[in-house]
Parts: sequence; C-alpha cells; structure tokens
Amino acid sequence: MKMKTYVLAALFFMSGIGVVSAQKNKKEPGKIWSVEKANEWYKNHKWLTGANYIPANAINQLEMWQADTFSPEVIDKELGWAEGLGFNTLRVFLYSKAYKQDPKGFLKRVDQFLTITEKHKITPMFVFFDDCWNKTSEIGKQPAPKTGIHNSGWLQDPGDPASKEEANFAELEVYVKAVLTKFANDKRILLWDLYNEPGNSGKLETTIPLLNKTIEWARAVNPIQPISIGLWNWGYEKLNKIQIANSDIVTYHNYEAPEWHQRTIDLLKSIGRPLICTEYMARNRNSRFSNILPLLKKENVGAINWGFVDGKTNTKFAWDTPLADGSEPIEWFHEIYNPDGTPYRKDEVDLIKKLNGK
Repeated sequence: MKMKTYVLAALFFMSGIGVVSAQKNKKEPGKIWSVEKANEWYKNHKWLTGANYIPANAINQLEMWQADTFSPEVIDKELGWAEGLGFNTLRVFLYSKAYKQDPKGFLKRVDQFLTITEKHKITPMFVFFDDCWNKTSEIGKQPAPKTGIHNSGWLQDPGDPASKEEANFAELEVYVKAVLTKFANDKRILLWDLYNEPGNSGKLETTIPLLNKTIEWARAVNPIQPISIGLWNWGYEKLNKIQIANSDIVTYHNYEAPEWHQRTIDLLKSIGRPLICTEYMARNRNSRFSNILPLLKKENVGAINWGFVDGKTNTKFAWDTPLADGSEPIEWFHEIYNPDGTPYRKDEVDLIKKLNGK
C-alpha cells in the first residue's frame, strides 16, 4: 500500500487526459459517468473524511468477514469512535473466499455491517480485489500476527498466481456480481473501489486481464453508486490509463509530504473529476494529520487515512522497519486509537474533530 512519485508524472497525465477523453467518447451511454454527473454527485456530499477500517481483532479481511470471527459488537464500538471524530465514510475491504465459503451468510454480514455504519452516520466504500501482501490464503482460522511486522497477515485477493489464472474468473465474476446486485441500489454505500493497488507485489501488468474483467462485471450491474480504481504508482502507465478511463470518481493514494501531495492534487485536478485520497498518513514519512488533512480540506479532496485502531494488523509498525521484539515504535506509523479507545495523540484527534465541525 505504498506509493511512488516520478518526475515523469506530469508528462503521463498530459497524455492520460487525452486517453480519458477518447475512451469516454467511445463508451456506451450510461456506463462511465459524465464529468458533470460525477461532480454533481460530489456536491451532494459533505466533505468526505474517514479511515481505512478493519476491526482491531481481525488480522485480515477473511478474519473480519468469516462467520466465526465476524464481530458486530467490536465494529459497533469502534465505529462509535469514528462517529465521534466526525468521520462520515470508511474504506473497507471485502474478500472473495469469505463469499465462496458462505455466499448467503457473507451477504447477510455485509448488510449487518451497513446497518451498523448507518447507525453511526457513516457511508462506507467497499474494495473487491487487492494485490498487496500475502500471496495465498486459507479459509478458517487465521494466523496470529508476527511480532512487530506491519500487516503480517494481510491477504491479496484473489492472490498469486490465482489472479493471473483465467480459470478462476468465472467464480470471481459470480462473487462480484452477487455483491453488486445485492447492494446496487443501497444508499448506505458511498462507492465501489474495484481493485486496490493493481500491479503491486511484483504483479505489474499481469493484473490487467482481471482488472478489465472486474470493470466489465461492475458496469454490467450498473449500480447507482460510482465506481473507482485508485491510482497509486505513477510508473505503471498502462494500468494508470485503464484506472483513469474507468473511474467515475478519481481516487488515489499518497503517503508523501505536503509539497509532493499538493503536486499530485494539481495533476489529478486536470482530469476534471472529484478527487478522494483513499490512503494517506504515514507519520515518519511526514504525511500527517497536521499537514495533510488541512490541505485536503482546503482543496475539497476526500480524505481517508490508513489505519484506525491499533490491533492485529500491526500497522503502527512501519512498512520497512520491523521491530522483532515488538517494542513500541518511536512514532506510530498508522492508527489513531489505542485498543481501549484512547487516542494515540490527543492533538490529532482534536484537529480531526475541528476540521469535521465536531
């Protein structure tokens, strides 16, 4: 879930805008939202703020969504803290094997999750697929966290080599269409984020066939909510063009200092669509609430940081700085709250509340 910025970014976006325009004109009516429709949708929402969310007692997406470990009480408690901050959205990862194991139960649990988010005045976005971290997964009891290691149990979905094998696509199509069809008209959902960081973990362009199919499946259902595929690595030109050309709302990741983040915003605004930053905030990289959140509000860019409650994902530890003894980092990488609901930094919580009008 890292992001790299290249000097060539400006050149890419100058050429990419032409791709968007050309492809938009070729699309059948009603598939890709018009720029006007996208901006009207965004105007009808308050400034979007929130976090990437997984309950503290889940190490990965499977543990969050499987029947034996789904924890509505924990989710309700933690989303109360989110509501207290004035957060009005969350980014939440689904998982295909959780659906495969128990289709009806999975959809019921997603509906139950939405009942909880609605109670707390939060409208989440859901992520289908992911190219980050562990290549394979198993249904059932999940491993314990590895001491001091960031996201030691997080799972790619559908995995590697599973995401490259077209024999899997029919089953994945059933999953995507079942979820989208069930919730296609559900106003409790903000947006569908089809694929997290496509090409990550060394997959590069091998992700393109599944990405294209996922876009096709989502457009076939045609939900009322917008669709997006977040930009994250400016060096992946072919993937970026696909992502931009098929996103109703432009979402992106940025873990850099304010001056670099500002350049990203300026580049992306040239596309003309609303912007939501769906990953930011890595304290020791100088991407902080204090310097990024006010910038995003000033630019009217949605702000969804990585991390919420310190728990089994271990994302208070940095990507590239494991602490084998599990000792407390000098500074937390991600997260806002301790497991008991006390803030890691009160000044950050106060700032979030202030910017959200709480």
